[in-house]
Amino acid sequence: MEKIKLNVLGLSYNHSNSGAYALVLAEEEGERRIPIIIGGVEAQAIAIQLEGLTPPRPLTHDLFVSFATAFNIKVEEVFIYKLKDGIFYSELSCFDYTTKNKVRIDSRTSDAVALALRFHVPIYTSKEIIERAGIILDIENSSSPKPEETESTLNDLINSPEDTGSIDFTEFTIEELKKELQNAIGNEDYELASKIRDEIKRRGK
Repeated sequence: MEKIKLNVLGLSYNHSNSGAYALVLAEEEGERRIPIIIGGVEAQAIAIQLEGLTPPRPLTHDLFVSFATAFNIKVEEVFIYKLKDGIFYSELSCFDYTTKNKVRIDSRTSDAVALALRFHVPIYTSKEIIERAGIILDIENSSSPKPEETESTLNDLINSPEDTGSIDFTEFTIEELKKELQNAIGNEDYELASKIRDEIKRRGK
């Protein structure tokens, strides 16, 4: 399968989907772009790494890197291998330096990109996906975000508190949703629990 290398172009606020952000991946040797809708929490994890900031306490993705490094495991690349019903599916290609084994781990694309940035590894997709989802942006279009506007968006995102309404549940599996539902109830976050419950019901139809 022919692989197309992608670079993280940036993040922008999605005005058509309140609380969501568009992660824009750019074809390294071409003009096509892949916009992927992600939640605010995931966007924050990516934005912090893009800005080179270090949070006072490790975020989930930072913990994953520390855990993997402690056990001599490294993510070698990220591959966005499938696009179905508007959802991008990704996998992490990992290498265990102790056992010399290679392992592929399924991942949400937003998490995969956040980890790729932290491990400093390449991101790839297939030729089929770039042809299906890739678009060419008109950089001369006045509606395109200016550099200073993009920087402001990232800074606002990094410094803003978590908004439970911004979570994009479409990338969660049913099992993950049920787990998050229990966590929300345990934390007495009934507003979030209600949103998760509605998503579970919606998928059960």
